[in-house]
Amino acid sequence: MTTPLIAVYGAYGHTGRLVAAELRSRNQNAVLAGRDAEALRRMGAELGYPVFPAAVDDPAALRDLAQQADVLIHCAGPFSVTGGPLATAAVETGCHYVDHAVESHHVRHLFEEYDGPAQEAGIAMVPGMSFYGGLGDLLAATVSEGLHGIERLTTAYAVNGWRMTTGAKATAAQLFAETERITFTDGEFHIGYVEPRNVVYPFPPPIGPRTMIAPFPSCEIVMIPRHVPARTVEALLTAETFTEEQVFVSEHVGPDERARSRFTVAAQAIAAHGSRAAHLTGTDLWRAGALASVEGALRLLEVPAKTGVLSPAEAFAPEPLLRTLERLGAFTIG
Repeated sequence: MTTPLIAVYGAYGHTGRLVAAELRSRNQNAVLAGRDAEALRRMGAELGYPVFPAAVDDPAALRDLAQQADVLIHCAGPFSVTGGPLATAAVETGCHYVDHAVESHHVRHLFEEYDGPAQEAGIAMVPGMSFYGGLGDLLAATVSEGLHGIERLTTAYAVNGWRMTTGAKATAAQLFAETERITFTDGEFHIGYVEPRNVVYPFPPPIGPRTMIAPFPSCEIVMIPRHVPARTVEALLTAETFTEEQVFVSEHVGPDERARSRFTVAAQAIAAHGSRAAHLTGTDLWRAGALASVEGALRLLEVPAKTGVLSPAEAFAPEPLLRTLERLGAFTIG
C-alpha cells in the first residue's frame, strides 16, 4: 500500500515551515515545494524531505507536483494571486486541496468556479483553513448549532503582538484597500464599498469590551452563510492590533518573536429567543493556523464525507476538530 503524500507549497515561508515541521514531527510523508529551489534544498536537507521547485506561473510544474500528492497544503499568499493556479492543478490531478487564505474574493471564486469540477474529480477543497477565517468558521458552527432564528452571527478577533510576514503584509494592504468588499446582511451577499466603522465587542474577562474595526474583511463572511442561517454575518478585529508600531515592519523578525502573538477568537450568535457565545485563547497565531491546516489535510487522507469546495465547518465536524487542536496546544477553548 502506497504511503499517502502531502505536498506543502510555499514550504520555506514562515507558515510553510511550521506546517512542514509539524508533518515531520508526526512522521508524515511530504514533499516541499515553491519557487525558490535553493531555499527548498536547504529546508529539505534540514527536515529530510524531498523537494519540488515549481513557480506559481508554471502550470505544468504545478500539475506535476499535485499529480504525485494526495493532499496539497497551500501556504504561499497572497492567495488572490497564487490561489487560482494551485487550485487548478489540484482539480486537474484529483488532489485534495487546503489553503491558508483570508481573502474573501478568492474563497468566493473557489466556491463559484471550482465546486463542480472538484466534485467531478472526487476531491475536497477547503480554503481558509487557518487562523483568520477558519477558526471563526468553526466557532460559528459550534455556537449556532440548534439555535433557530439567528439575526446576527459575529466573529471577533483580539490580537496583540502580530508580526506580519511579507506575504501577510501584502495581503493586508490589499484587503484594507479594497473598495469592492463582500458583506452579508439581510440574508444576502452584497459587493461594494463599505464605510469602515468602530464598534465595541464584549470579549469575556480578562479582555473585556474592546473597540473593533468593522467589518474586518476575512473569508468567513463567505463561508459562514453556507451553513449558518443567519440574517447578518460580520467579522471584527481589535483596532489596537494595528496601533503597534512593529506590525507593518516585521517581515524579517525571527520565528521566536512571531510566536509571541496573543489572541482570543470569539463567536456570538444572537437570535430572537436567546444568544450563545464561545471563545478560544492562545499564543502564536501562526502555529494555530499551521496546526489547523495539518489536521485538515490528515482528515482528507481518509475518505472525505463530502467532495467539492467546502468551508472548514462543512468539511469537518467542528467541535471535535477544535478539541483536537486544543489537545495539540493550539489554544484553550473557553
